[in-house]
Amino acid sequence: MSIPVTGDYAASKIQQNIPNSVVSSNDTNVWIKAENLVDVFSYLKDDAELDMQFLNSISAVDYIEYFELVYHLRSLRNNTTLIIKTKCFGREEITVPSITSVWRGAELQEREIWDLMGINFSDHPNMKRILLWEGFPGHPLRKDFIR
Repeated sequence: MSIPVTGDYAASKIQQNIPNSVVSSNDTNVWIKAENLVDVFSYLKDDAELDMQFLNSISAVDYIEYFELVYHLRSLRNNTTLIIKTKCFGREEITVPSITSVWRGAELQEREIWDLMGINFSDHPNMKRILLWEGFPGHPLRKDFIR
């Protein structure tokens, strides 16, 4: 069983190296400003102590007032995990930076989030639908989706 890195500890390390990128943290999570995602993930991957080399998953949650992206990271060397989140406000034209430059494995997960939730990832190498056909109207996992 892996050991979670506390959100507060990770937040302090991130804040020291990438100032003004942390929005908040608690015992289990760190919330990051969306515009700092690539820098933060590059740091977490390259930092010798944290060594978050593996992206387990990316998911999106629709809270109606905002969307939240949830990134699950793992250090195989340290047998540790870390959860990073970012909030996306608004319902139209939501865009966050793609992290495919950090982890190539994010490509399909970001496409799935675009397809089902409507969150666009800027600088993504192939941002198009992955499950539904190109002409499908809307994004069916959004809480405001009506068909």
